[in-house]
Amino acid sequence: MSAHHPAPKIPYWHVWTDAQGVSHQTRAELTNFEMQTMSGAAPQWLDRFGGERCSIIIGVLPVGWEGAWHENPKPQWIIPLSGAWQVETMDGTSVTMGPGEVSFGEDQNCRPDSAGRRGHSSRTIGDRPCVQMIVQLDVAPTVGQPGRWR
Repeated sequence: MSAHHPAPKIPYWHVWTDAQGVSHQTRAELTNFEMQTMSGAAPQWLDRFGGERCSIIIGVLPVGWEGAWHENPKPQWIIPLSGAWQVETMDGTSVTMGPGEVSFGEDQNCRPDSAGRRGHSSRTIGDRPCVQMIVQLDVAPTVGQPGRWR
């Protein structure tokens, strides 16, 4: 089956910290998919991230919500389900994401800049709340590894 259906590449934004403590956003791709079955269902492309423990949170950012500069509380996947939000990192990169787009927040090792900014700021965009699924991983954050997940 894989010969007729090449393995997928799923893009995501990685919010990460460099060795100087500055946050960045880099476009990366999930590419480690293997054709597998789950519970006897037809084979499908799966990319497993190992046996890490995780917490799943559904968050609703109200219209007009603004998150002051902060770090992600844990390494976490954030997937907007509806609405849109924007994330700005210390390097000045600003990314707007809508339903189905994926971000991995891993900026836990930032150092405040001269303006006191640390990590990232975020806000809702538009006239609808942003509903998000957040999957927090019980893993140590990395430094200087843009595109940690492949």
